[in-house]
Amino acid sequence: MSSVFCCLRWCGDGSSGHIPLKEMPAVQLDTQHMGTDVVIVKSGRRICGTGACLANAPLHQNKSYFEFKVQSTGVWGMGVATQKANLNQIPLGRDLHSLVLRHDGTLYHNNEEKNRLPANSLPQEGDVVGISYDHIEMNLYLNGKDMHCPASGIRGTVYPVVYVDDSAILDCQFSEFYYTPPQGYEKILFEQQIF
Repeated sequence: MSSVFCCLRWCGDGSSGHIPLKEMPAVQLDTQHMGTDVVIVKSGRRICGTGACLANAPLHQNKSYFEFKVQSTGVWGMGVATQKANLNQIPLGRDLHSLVLRHDGTLYHNNEEKNRLPANSLPQEGDVVGISYDHIEMNLYLNGKDMHCPASGIRGTVYPVVYVDDSAILDCQFSEFYYTPPQGYEKILFEQQIF
């Protein structure tokens, strides 16, 4: 009987048996993985300056979704990249380490145009670009509408990436989206949240 009582009161260590849960960090732009002339503000959600920045969480889950809002136009790009991407050399999409939508509506990977937004669909100031990624294909959404221009080719562990230059300012949404993600896609989860 005493052994049962000991187990019920956590063997006399004086605690109530409550184990505090570890709070997961928020997905945001990672100031440890950004270009030297990049400025990150608004709690890791806004990028300005010149260069690129990765998010702080890799896309481990099967179907991820995230958004970028164009606050001020200029030269910009968004998509996915590995940690090997050169975050000081823009535009991205010149090598194997990034797959991005550029401000001119082209999608680039390994210095090859993989696709292009439909005519009259270039994102403007105030527009929201959604990105879905399933480890094979990246798809784009403009203000919630599917642009039907998939791109693929990048391999390895990828992170959301964004770059700016020429006065562009972009805001990132990694949760609490402006638009509903496509069926089966969800916000980026840290690896511990998946299991």
